[in-house]
Amino acid sequence: MTSVNAPRRISFAEVRARLGEPGDLIRAKVYGRIDRHARRFIEHSPFLTMATADATGLPDCSPRGDQPGFVMVLDERTLAIPDRPGNKLADSFHNLAENDGIGLMFVVPGSREVLRVNGRAYATDEPEVLARMTVKGKVPQLAIIVDVAEAFFHCGRAMLRSRLWDPASQDLAAELSSMSEIVVDMAGRLGVEVDRAALDANREAAYRELY
Repeated sequence: MTSVNAPRRISFAEVRARLGEPGDLIRAKVYGRIDRHARRFIEHSPFLTMATADATGLPDCSPRGDQPGFVMVLDERTLAIPDRPGNKLADSFHNLAENDGIGLMFVVPGSREVLRVNGRAYATDEPEVLARMTVKGKVPQLAIIVDVAEAFFHCGRAMLRSRLWDPASQDLAAELSSMSEIVVDMAGRLGVEVDRAALDANREAAYRELY
């Protein structure tokens, strides 16, 4: 891939001049707690993205998914997110230990709008909280507690432009490299040989054990 010169950087003042000012109703939509509309959305959401950043400001965005309503609304200013089995990198936990800022985007299948929640967060192993997140007899070892600072709905233009809920859009996945192909290439760069068939079998077995 040919490198190019970095595009010109502009200031926020220039950005604001290009975009103009938001209307009063748009500004007013940012709320400092989880109201009944946000709570209902969270209770129906099976998927969210979680943005965190380390002490240097390097960001990370992690997907979290489970049964609808897997995120618990403990009260109007507090959420609890279970940590289900994963790759054990613990990127989000590492970041929150250094920088407690967090941004969440809740998605409900078929909804053009999303719910955004920003605040501060920390890890917990509080038994009473974890017990309420039991699924198929499996209690999560950890959870993330979010102290809500902002909650607001985001308009559906991004979903409409992306055609995310259009069944025809699923055909795009067939054009991607398989995960085993990606891992084999990664291993090759490290000089490690990987059995692709075994890799596929292990991944499918892991996907059957979601909890």
